[in-house]
Parts: sequence; C-alpha cells; structure tokens
Amino acid sequence: MKNSVLKLIVLVVSLFFFSNFVSAQKTTQKAVIKTFLHCDHCKECETCGQKFKTEILKIKGVKMYELDDKAMTFTIYYNSKKTTLQAIKEGISKLGYDADEVKADTEAYESLDGCCKA
Repeated sequence: MKNSVLKLIVLVVSLFFFSNFVSAQKTTQKAVIKTFLHCDHCKECETCGQKFKTEILKIKGVKMYELDDKAMTFTIYYNSKKTTLQAIKEGISKLGYDADEVKADTEAYESLDGCCKA
C-alpha cells in the first residue's frame, strides 16, 4: 500500500513538472528582425555595442538576442506572455535602429556615434 501511494505521488509530481516545462517552452518565441547597420563594427563600438549588450535585454520579455552584423538581423528570443513582437520592434527603434517596418526613433538615431550613422 505504501509503495503504491509513493509511486502515485512521484507520478503526480513528475507530471506537474513536465507540464510546467512544456508550457514554458510554448511561451518562448523566436523572431528575426531586419535592421540596418551603418558601420562594420557596431558590435564592438563603444556606444552601440554597449547598447546591444545592455539595453536590448531591458526590453520587457526579451530573454536573449543574437546580432548578425553581416546579415543585419537581430534574432530575438522572447516570452510571448510578457511582450509582443511589435513592442520589441518599438524598443529597438528607441535605441536608434530600424526594426523591420519600424523606423529608428529620430532622437535616438542622432545620439549614436558618427560612424554608426549614414
């Protein structure tokens, strides 16, 4: 009797953790956002590189990002329960960069280093 109760408890706990894991996987989304980089060293630039390293991760719901400076794309991993793709694009715009159809915020763009502007 004790053995079957113990097995039942282990089964219930396992199902609980598995269901939480599966639901967490469903909330993580991946999006590739086209941008335009005006220089060939943005990732290493003192201004832009720091913005990428700190500010993009401050956009609500963004878990991780990758910048492909050759393809001029951001690959963003985000929690779809906390944010939308449109909100992320607007957040990138506020850093001074285009994000697909959302153009860079003019004031933020002007604050970029000279080499990072067209």
